[in-house]
Parts: sequence; C-alpha cells; structure tokens
Amino acid sequence: MGIYPIRNEADHTRALARIETLMDAEDLTAEQGSELDALVTLVSAYEDKRFPIGNSTPIQMIEFAMDQQGLTRKDLEPMIGSRARVSEVLGGKRNLTLAMIRRLTVGLRIPADLLIATGSGRRPGARKRKQSGRKMSSDRQRNVAA
Repeated sequence: MGIYPIRNEADHTRALARIETLMDAEDLTAEQGSELDALVTLVSAYEDKRFPIGNSTPIQMIEFAMDQQGLTRKDLEPMIGSRARVSEVLGGKRNLTLAMIRRLTVGLRIPADLLIATGSGRRPGARKRKQSGRKMSSDRQRNVAA
C-alpha cells in the first residue's frame, strides 16, 4: 500500500484500516512490518495532535472512573467518608487525604500518582476557605521560629 502523511480524518480512517489489515495478517514480510511500524507512528502523532489529553485533576480522574464503572456519589462513601465529605471532595472544597487516596486506589482502580494533586487539587474557580484573621503575637512568632 505505501506510507503517506495523515492530515485529516479520511487519512486517519484509511491508516487505521490498513493497520488492522496488517495486524490480522498471519505472516508479515519485513516490508509489511516496516509499513506497520511507520503507520502506527504516524497515527499516534496525528492522534496526539488532534486529540490532546491534558493533565486531569484528581477529581476529574475520580469522576471519569465513576462514569466508566457506573457508580454514584453514594458508592464513594466507603472510600471517602460521609455524603457531605464526598460532596466537599468532588466540589473541590476539600483535598483528598492519604487514607482516601489509598481506598480510592483499591476501590476505583486508579493509580495513586494520579490522585495526588501537584497544585492545590481544587477545581478552577473553586473558592478557598477563609484564613483566620488572627495574627500571632511577636513573642509567639519568636517561639515558633526558635
């Protein structure tokens, strides 16, 4: 068949069909093997460019797993805690604890590294909790620093 650039959906569909044909073949020649490798590389590059996958938040990972497994918020209660706690976590108002991450890793089969937030872990636009307006006295600050 030959190797060609993948520039649009028609090229992509044609390349996928050719890959499937080559994968189903009983014995591949060296030339067919090289064609398969090249087509897979081209399809992968096209898909990475056309369908980029951004970094997902831990909440998005949980929601995706829930959707895929047909689970509800109620199903998360044994892993996260009370109904209110589940709501706080999914609403971005509360971060996951280590214990929650461990239970979610087992319960939802999500790798722990995907549940550990590198930033705040909150959804964009979620409000931060107010900090106490009290300041430490200068004596207290010196004691803490020492």
